[in-house]
Amino acid sequence: MELTVWGIITALVVGLIVGALGRLVVPGRQNMPMWMHMLIGVGAALLGTLIARASGFAETAGIDWRELMLQVLLAAVAVALVAGVGRRRHVSHR
Repeated sequence: MELTVWGIITALVVGLIVGALGRLVVPGRQNMPMWMHMLIGVGAALLGTLIARASGFAETAGIDWRELMLQVLLAAVAVALVAGVGRRRHVSHR
C-alpha cells in the first residue's frame, strides 16, 4: 500500500464519514467533540481496511460495502466505548 498525499486526504475524508456514521449508529447523546469522532473514524477506517484485506474481501471494483459496514461497525463500537468511559468518570451528587 502506497502512502501518498491524496491517500492521506482520502483517509481523512473517509474517516470523517465513518466517524459521523458511527456516531449516528450509537443511541443516545455522546459528550464528545467532533474531532474525537473524526479520530475514531480514521482509526476505524484503517482497522477495517486491514481486517478486510486480511479476510480477502477488500479487492472489489468500486465501493466495497462489506468493508464500509465493517468500518462503521468498528467506529460505532469505539464511539460507544469512549462515550461510556467518559460517562463513568463523571460523578453525580444529589
